[in-house]
Amino acid sequence: MLDKFLRHIAQTSDTPLGLEVSHAEGPFIFTKDGKRFVDFISGIAVSSLGHRHPKIVEAIHQQVDKHLHVMVYGEFVQQPQVDFAELLTSNLPQKLNQVYFVNSGTEAVEGALKLAKKYTGRSKLVAFKNSYHGDTHGSLSVTGRDVYRDPYLPLLPNVHFLDFNSDEELDVIDEETAAVIMEPIQGEGGIIPARKEWLKKTRKKCDDSGALLIFDEIQSGFGRTGKLFGFEQYQVIPDILCLAKAMAGGMPMGAFVSSREIFQTFKYDPPLNHVTTFGGHPVSAAAAHANLKELLSGDYFNRALQIEKKIKTKLKGEGIIEVRGMGAMLGLQLKSWELTKNVVEACFDKGILLGWTLHSNTLIRLAPPLILEDELLNEVLNTILEAVKEYN
Repeated sequence: MLDKFLRHIAQTSDTPLGLEVSHAEGPFIFTKDGKRFVDFISGIAVSSLGHRHPKIVEAIHQQVDKHLHVMVYGEFVQQPQVDFAELLTSNLPQKLNQVYFVNSGTEAVEGALKLAKKYTGRSKLVAFKNSYHGDTHGSLSVTGRDVYRDPYLPLLPNVHFLDFNSDEELDVIDEETAAVIMEPIQGEGGIIPARKEWLKKTRKKCDDSGALLIFDEIQSGFGRTGKLFGFEQYQVIPDILCLAKAMAGGMPMGAFVSSREIFQTFKYDPPLNHVTTFGGHPVSAAAAHANLKELLSGDYFNRALQIEKKIKTKLKGEGIIEVRGMGAMLGLQLKSWELTKNVVEACFDKGILLGWTLHSNTLIRLAPPLILEDELLNEVLNTILEAVKEYN
């Protein structure tokens, strides 16, 4: 099977993990050779309720028995879309009251950028160094990492990159700026939370200049930070909110959320000026609705904070620089690339999936599912500590 995978599936690296998956359940992935792995990265912050949560699977089965795709986005009334949009917006600030469904995070960013330019009539965009917003051309244009941008230049013009968490360059946000886009917690950039006061200053600068503030919560959304969305930790509300990853419990889905007033601009000059065939697919929408209902009904936000406390308390010692982040969106900073590589590989050999972020080879991503119980969490943390001690 692996040889066919390498022959027929386009590869993005020379060293894919190559696990032949048999099935997945809860916090575990099982392979065809009988091994069990603890998914401590949740499919990269996707499976926050674990794999195949029974309520999500039930919702998928029920919708499959009714209908699949019936019409391109926005033309037919489909109950799964309406139910999910109603529940989502009822748990957001009042001005975030309409949802545009897409298929992925990068599509959410693309739509948000277009919406901001259309609404403001401006073209200038402000983004931040070391950010990551996706790999399509618009998203890549506002991603602050030259190593990924350079092969595809020229990208969108008039994009300005500022230092994250720095007050010094905020005057770049002016009356020509359509939007400022940021992750409240930089993910691939190294799990770097924004400073609360800096975020408030950025919000005020947008208000004063008429620029829209876009929050990319594709990785930090849906309970991972200890709140439904990361911006709730800051009491700063964006004009446009980008979502994906954990939205639909493992089904492909993304969205950008804004106000009715702002979304009006997609209706004219010309009509249908932003469309998608599969956005808001009814099966994904049904899964997302079940996923959100479960998140809101359980103790998952508190569990994210408990996981944070336990990890930050436990992972200390020689070779460990720090653990940073919020809730169950954490980064373990080690002292060297060699140590990081050895720890990730040693844990993999012992059945624990960890990951590096795209922008740092000394940072290990820790994004466990929110269903993880203390016994298994302690087992994983002990294994990580043992590996650090062995290879430090």
